[in-house]
Amino acid sequence: MKEFLRDALKLELSDSKTLITRATTQAARFLGYEVRVQRSDTKLTGPRRSASGIVGLYVPHDVIRQRSARYMSGGKPTHRGVLLHDSDFSIVAAYQAEYRGLVQYYLLAQDVGRLHRLRWVMETSMLKTLASKHKSTVTRMARKYRAMIDTEAGPRRCFEVKVERTGEKKPLVARFGGIPLTRKRTAIITDRMPVTPNQIKTAELVKRLLADACEMCGSSNQVEVHHVRKLADVKQTGRAERPV
Repeated sequence: MKEFLRDALKLELSDSKTLITRATTQAARFLGYEVRVQRSDTKLTGPRRSASGIVGLYVPHDVIRQRSARYMSGGKPTHRGVLLHDSDFSIVAAYQAEYRGLVQYYLLAQDVGRLHRLRWVMETSMLKTLASKHKSTVTRMARKYRAMIDTEAGPRRCFEVKVERTGEKKPLVARFGGIPLTRKRTAIITDRMPVTPNQIKTAELVKRLLADACEMCGSSNQVEVHHVRKLADVKQTGRAERPV
């Protein structure tokens, strides 16, 4: 078939995308997941191996390695210099957005718990970034922002930054962690690429939220924040300049 496609139709196939694998010992890649047939000699339902022969989805090893490398230098988690001039709120929110996006995408995986490794790397990098910003230590930053929150899977440890607001408004809260790494069979995959610090060219998030003013008309009457479109689309001809 490969020769026919190449010689008669002049089509080239990607070996990595069209390979044939042995399902019980090898895995195929599809949409970022590893797909392979499960085998377990210990999980029984009556006399039958109830888990054997069932197709399962898994997190690829190289995905965790490549994602972790973004927050490491010399084999160790390191700070991110591009975030040093942001507020603590924005730093924590940026890390959480990137981490949450990956976790939500792999909630269908049998071994989504393996993302604990990535969480540790990102958490350490975040604390080092905060420590570098405040000329402090990782331990002090961890003690300052450590918190516990309730989730559907029980209490979870996280790091939390609060920004108080005037009046009766609730404080702004940014958290890192606190996401249960448990498989959800009915999860709806949210495949959204988070905005990275290098892509941010607008005023800092926390300042814009605290401005309490509409960036389109300037009104300060009962302002609510809804990210329906990209913030970059707000700046258009004829509209008022955004606050800085």
